[in-house]
Amino acid sequence: MDKLLYTAVSGAARNLSQQRIHANNLANVNTEGFRQDLERAQSEQVMGEGFSSRFLVEPQNGGVDMTPGAVRETGRNLDVAIKGNGLIALNDGSREVYTRNGQMEVGPEGDLLINGLPVEGDNGPIILPTFTSLTIGDDGIITIIPDDGEINQAIDVDRIKLVDIAPGQLHKNENGLLITQATDNPRSEEVEVASGHLETSNVSAIGEMVASISLNRQFEAQIKMMKAAEDMASAGNRLLRNS
Repeated sequence: MDKLLYTAVSGAARNLSQQRIHANNLANVNTEGFRQDLERAQSEQVMGEGFSSRFLVEPQNGGVDMTPGAVRETGRNLDVAIKGNGLIALNDGSREVYTRNGQMEVGPEGDLLINGLPVEGDNGPIILPTFTSLTIGDDGIITIIPDDGEINQAIDVDRIKLVDIAPGQLHKNENGLLITQATDNPRSEEVEVASGHLETSNVSAIGEMVASISLNRQFEAQIKMMKAAEDMASAGNRLLRNS
């Protein structure tokens, strides 16, 4: 039996997998600091005599595109954008996770949070005392004026943990945050941030839409191949019955 049907199904499944990746990228085109997912597949030849032109496709993890996104000014003291390469370390309770999203909030207990997760500092999650003003330096050092202190009594509270990890070591967890095989990574003294700015997503909406249209056409072609395989199988069965 010709394996055309199986190769067509394999290609169609691959198209659907690609579509999910591009749809997720497009859905996050306005998500601060989002890094688009890449897709990749490995082709494998069907073994057997007469099948030299038949190949199956196996989806693989394509990794993450770490190309920096555009930076916009917000003027908000708790917003930071990473200059060049680098990541902000967070703690999800069991390990370090990483993000390019620098939109921070102060929790009810003074804990510094990004999307509900504590921001890592020199000594674990950063806890801020009550303050009247706050600034963040290029090196991630957080300086505040306590609300019970003098107007010029600025103190350094902690330092945001910034890391620089090779893109090939990064992948995403189920929550879309970046992780590595190591549960924590050392601080990088080379990574800097710009206070009062945020980095946007690095997703190109036009590029994702064009890719989705192309995948739709490829999927239609695979469906036609399935129908052709069915027609050929039916014709072969008729010949066998009449012989």
